[in-house]
Amino acid sequence: MLPRDGGTPHHHVFRDLPYLLRPGDLLVVNRSQVFPARLLGRRATGGRAEVLLISREGSDLWDALVQPGRRLRSGDVVRVDDGLEVDIASEARPPEGRRRVRLRAADGNVDAALGRAGHVPLPPYIRRPDRPEDRERYQTIFARESGSIAAPTAGLHFSPDLLAALGARGIRRADVVLHVGPGTFKPVTVDDVRRHTVEAEPFVVPPETAEAVARTRAQGGRVVAVGTTTVRTLETVARENGTVEAREGRTDLVIVPGHRFRAVDALVTNFHLPRSSLLLLVAAFAGRERVLAAYEEAIRAGYRFYSYGDAMLVE
Repeated sequence: MLPRDGGTPHHHVFRDLPYLLRPGDLLVVNRSQVFPARLLGRRATGGRAEVLLISREGSDLWDALVQPGRRLRSGDVVRVDDGLEVDIASEARPPEGRRRVRLRAADGNVDAALGRAGHVPLPPYIRRPDRPEDRERYQTIFARESGSIAAPTAGLHFSPDLLAALGARGIRRADVVLHVGPGTFKPVTVDDVRRHTVEAEPFVVPPETAEAVARTRAQGGRVVAVGTTTVRTLETVARENGTVEAREGRTDLVIVPGHRFRAVDALVTNFHLPRSSLLLLVAAFAGRERVLAAYEEAIRAGYRFYSYGDAMLVE
């Protein structure tokens, strides 16, 4: 646990969370669900091809990244299996050589074919093929709405028993949706971090969540965001008084040191990659030097980093 006020950091196990938070706090989570977005197939020549679906643009039309990008042209077909083919419907375009593709299912049911043939898009630093159990393991307990190509990983630490303990402690829960796309993992390459940009991602803040935040503020409780995706969502719709607006849209908000946090009082987050917008956000929340010192301490203590790693409470 890392105090934002300059206090001494403390080591805990995650099941201590109900006792680190306060009765009356509001835990806000991201209920986005990872879908089997990675399709592996063959081109007409027999060569291997990969299609990573990013966002749905119609019943069978998607934005996607494809490999090999130079050899797949508009009009080409990638055969995934007997029940699913992918038509390349456009040439490469920004960002990152994005393509428009059309999925064609032999039985007409694209969603079912995608569920059968798709692979879990594990992070590239997990150097193994996905396994059947990843469909459950790379998914938070809160996942409800399909649309992410990566899990909001701070939520992976929660279990039904822990949620019950949080509820018994008087800690309420609300949710938002932010579908994670590849922009979240775009490395920071500019010298001035204020110039770093990410691709806009769809989000939803339900009315009941906005009401829960307003009620928590009125009663003197804190808003505790689970994960950087939740922070970005809440800060996108934050009002000056710390309440939030219920709405949906797309956000390209990049939070860097100097950001004035209005909606979020505490943060549960994993340990992130260097030169990432995720680490920038945590540094903005707790202070660059304190976060770097906490990361050094985590390394000394043998903590695990990244998606399946350990977590930190910043308050």
